[in-house]
Amino acid sequence: MLHTVNKSPFETHSLETCLGLAKPGSDILLIKDGVYAATVGTTVSAMVEQTMESSSVFALAPDLKARGIGPDQVIAGIQLVGYDGFVKLSVTNERVQCWL
Repeated sequence: MLHTVNKSPFETHSLETCLGLAKPGSDILLIKDGVYAATVGTTVSAMVEQTMESSSVFALAPDLKARGIGPDQVIAGIQLVGYDGFVKLSVTNERVQCWL
């Protein structure tokens, strides 16, 4: 299953809920303000890194760029994708769960 998170982890509990309910092997895509969860050294970094042990975590590169977040500020192991990667994840996963 593909889980998309589009809200900042510093404003809502969407990310925490998503990561708590996502099954191992899930794909998690951070989009819009959800990409703030991909940055190193935050209060949610450890939670994201722990999730990466059992699931794949992606961040939408254009959304990172729009928020002034450079690749060097992204947690190691998070895969950056463009819109084509977003589409590929949507197609290769049987279901998509949007966390708003």
